Amino acid sequence: MGKFSIGDRAEVLDEAISGTIQKIQGDEVVLLTDDGFPMNYAIEDLVKIVGDISVTNYEVAQVKKQKELSAKRKTPVVKPKERNTPQMEVDLHIHQLVKSSKGMSNYDMLNIQLDTAKRQLDFAMRKRIQKVVFIHGVGEGVLKEELRYLFKRYDNLKYYDADYQKYGLGATEVYIYQNT
Repeated sequence: MGKFSIGDRAEVLDEAISGTIQKIQGDEVVLLTDDGFPMNYAIEDLVKIVGDISVTNYEVAQVKKQKELSAKRKTPVVKPKERNTPQMEVDLHIHQLVKSSKGMSNYDMLNIQLDTAKRQLDFAMRKRIQKVVFIHGVGEGVLKEELRYLFKRYDNLKYYDADYQKYGLGATEVYIYQNT
């Protein structure tokens, strides 16, 4: 929007039309489009093109469309090693579950650990999480055996030792079969 004179290049504000000004009659301008058609426009509907660079509304729309497409395409690339990593880890070490285990018997600690394991397993089933690793540590193997006894009660899961490189012998991985 500015002063126009005959021969100036201009483009229409709300349309993808540009051309050369042929006639100026008061508030109206006759624009000879790039396609060769004379069209009448109000002066306030035109923008003067200064220099070689001009951006049409059509070009702006194309750029916006490309940006939207590229934003939608971005999907996280899962590395081969990360594909097999469990989606949920539950650390059953007693110091992770209570503030202090002082004064607790082994029986009390074991019950807290098993209750936590059952609660987390039920949570994983509700949230449809397929893989859960229960970190129980090596110790004397009592918690590991109790966990396996707990897992045997479920018919929709299988369990096995978790990744040795990451957990050593102190973890059990549970795979939950999902009903689709």
